[in-house]
Amino acid sequence: MPRKTSFSVAIAALTLLTITSAANAHRVWIKPSKTVLSGEKNYVTFDAAVSNTLFVPEHFPFRTDGIVATAPDGNQLSLENVAQGKYRSTFDLALTQEGTYRIGSSSAGIRAFWEDKEGKRKMWPPRRGKAKGDTFETAVPKNAKNLRVTYSSRKVETFVTLGQPTTKNLQPTNKGLELITLSHPNDLFATEAARFKFLIDGEPAVNAEIEIVPGAMRYRNAAESITLKTDNNGEFSIIWPNAGMYFLEASYKDNKAPAPATVRQGNYAATFEVLPL
Repeated sequence: MPRKTSFSVAIAALTLLTITSAANAHRVWIKPSKTVLSGEKNYVTFDAAVSNTLFVPEHFPFRTDGIVATAPDGNQLSLENVAQGKYRSTFDLALTQEGTYRIGSSSAGIRAFWEDKEGKRKMWPPRRGKAKGDTFETAVPKNAKNLRVTYSSRKVETFVTLGQPTTKNLQPTNKGLELITLSHPNDLFATEAARFKFLIDGEPAVNAEIEIVPGAMRYRNAAESITLKTDNNGEFSIIWPNAGMYFLEASYKDNKAPAPATVRQGNYAATFEVLPL
C-alpha cells in the first residue's frame, strides 16, 4: 500500500481504534437475535456493544456508522431502525434473498508512540479525539525519542443465513487478520467439530492466539474460555461443547509491518451461534 494512502487509512480508522484501545479490558461484539432463519424473507435484530460481561451491555455502545451488511449476492444492505443507547447500539436487517449475510466492521491504521524532551509519553493519533488532519510526517517529530510505530488491523463481525447457507460473500479480502470459514459459520452444532483458518494480509496467520468464550457468562462463576493457537497453515479446529452463543477473539503479531511501522498486529472478533444436535 502506498505510504500516503496508509496514513489516510490511519486517520479514517481512528474512531474504531479508539474503541479497540478501550477493548483491551472489554470485548467488542455484534450479536444477532438469531443466525439461522427460514422463509422467503425475514428480519434479524442486532445488539452491538463494548462490555466486560459477554453479551451484557454495560460499558459502551459500539458505533454503527462503520458496520457494513453484505447480502448473499455481495451487495451492501442498509441497516434499519438504527439506535444508540447508553450501553448498546441496535439495528435491524431485512433478509430478502436466500443465503448467508455477513455483518461487520473493519479498520486498519498506524499508531506511533514516543517521548518528548521532558520524557513525557506521546501518541499519534491520540487515544481520544480526532487527528485533526495531521499526518504521520507532520505529527511525529523527525528525531522522536524511543519511537515505536505499529500497524494494526481489526475486524468485528457475525453471520446470519436465510434458507440454505452460501459462501459467495465469505471469500477473503487479503487485508488484515481475517477468518476463513472452512466450516460454514451458520452450520455449527454442539459436540461437533468445526474448522477455521486465519489469514494475515492473505498469508496463513501462524500461531495466532484464539480465545472462545460461551455466552451467558453472567450466570456462571468462571469464563470457561477455550484457548487455542493456529497451526503452520493458520488453521484450528474446535468441538463445540454445548449449544448457545459463542464469542471468538483472535490476535496476531509479527514484525512484517509496512514502513514506517515496525510491528504488525491483527485483531479479530466474531459471534457464532451453535445449535443443539
